[in-house]
Amino acid sequence: MDAIVIRFTTTRFDVRRERRHPIHPIPGESLLLWLAEQLRGTVAVPAPETEDWGWYVDIDWHGRAHMLGASASPDDADEPDPTTEPREWILQIVKHRSLKERVLGREKMPPDDACAAHLQRLLEAEPAFVDVQRD
Repeated sequence: MDAIVIRFTTTRFDVRRERRHPIHPIPGESLLLWLAEQLRGTVAVPAPETEDWGWYVDIDWHGRAHMLGASASPDDADEPDPTTEPREWILQIVKHRSLKERVLGREKMPPDDACAAHLQRLLEAEPAFVDVQRD
């Protein structure tokens, strides 16, 4: 397994307040900032950075690096207030592996990865997030 992907729907985030994505108009920063707040005091979460597919942060989860990627469905140009319509959000969790680990097939991300399980519990516990499911 290369990544664990969790999807949910919410109107909680106002994507108009996000920094402008320099490559594509893809929301995602809001979710990573929310996760940083939820993890405060347990895991350091740096400021989100952009990639062509969305936003990401690298975290240290108990001595092992994980990348958290976030994106959301893009704005509808005709939508007057993007905070009133539910938007699908995607959180992707990837366990970093060294080249040697990848070549030898070691340290693959298990389906029950502790970092992903913890993040999924946080998402499921937020009442404003509906239909939380893992792909």
